[in-house]
Amino acid sequence: MLASRFSLSPQELWRSLATPNAPQIIDVRRREIYEQVPGLIPGSMWREPTDLPGWIGTLDRSRPIVITCKLGKELSQVIASELRGQGYNAAQLAGGQGAWTDAGLPLVDRAAADRLMPQRPSLWVTRRHPKIDRIACPWLIRRFIDPEARFVFVDPPYVADAATNFGAIPFDIAGVEISHVGETCSFDTLLTMFGLSDEPSLARLALIVRGADTARHDLAPEAGGLHAISLGLSALAGDDDHGLLRQGFAIYDGLFAWARFAADEKHNWPSKAA
Repeated sequence: MLASRFSLSPQELWRSLATPNAPQIIDVRRREIYEQVPGLIPGSMWREPTDLPGWIGTLDRSRPIVITCKLGKELSQVIASELRGQGYNAAQLAGGQGAWTDAGLPLVDRAAADRLMPQRPSLWVTRRHPKIDRIACPWLIRRFIDPEARFVFVDPPYVADAATNFGAIPFDIAGVEISHVGETCSFDTLLTMFGLSDEPSLARLALIVRGADTARHDLAPEAGGLHAISLGLSALAGDDDHGLLRQGFAIYDGLFAWARFAADEKHNWPSKAA
C-alpha cells in the first residue's frame, strides 16, 4: 500500500491480508451501527471514532493502516486524513463495509466473536509443544479474528484451570468447544464458528491441515509435506513454543498465499534447452 494512496478497494484490501504487508484494519463505525451488523471485516479492530487521541498511540507506525466505516464517507476519510497528517501510512476503504459486503468478500461472524471474546485482546490457552492444529488455529485467529490475540501453552492437565483462572479461551483439547469434531480438527471448528468455512482458499487450507493433523494424507497432496515440516520445526524448537509459533505463521502465510495466488502454477525443470 503506497503512502500516496488515499483509498484502497475492497479487493485490494482482501489480497493484502495474511501477507508481509498486511495493514492494520481499524473499524470506526459508530458504536450503535457496529453493534447491529452481523459480520466484520477479517482482522479488523473497532475503535471509537471520536476518540482518536485515545487510541492513536496503539497503532504500529511501521505497518500500513486502513480505516473503514459504514460507507466510506466522512468518518473514515477524516480519520485517515488525520493519521496521514501525523505521518502514518493510512488509507480509507473505498465504499466502506458496504462495498466489502457487496463484493462478496468474507466476513467474521460478529456474534461469535463477541460471545467468545468479550474482552480484547483475547487470551487463548492450549497444550504445550504445538505441532499442526495448535499452530494453524493461532494463525487463523491472528490473521482473521483478533490480530492482537495472545497465546499461552501449558501442560495438558492445566489447560482447563488456566482458562478459568485467567479468562482464557481453551482450544484443541478434549472437552472444550474449539476442538476436533468427528473427522475434522480444531481449525475446521474455528472456520465454521466464525463463518469463514465457505472462503475457498481457507477451505483448501483446512483440508491440508486436517490431512496433516489426523494422519490422512490422502485428503490433500500437500498434507504429507505440512506434517513433515511441522514435526521437524517442533523437534528443532524444543520448549520454545512461541518461537515455533512465529516460524509456523510463515508456513501458513505461504500456504494461504499459494492457495489464493499460485495453486495453478506448475514448476518443472526443462528437459531440453530452449
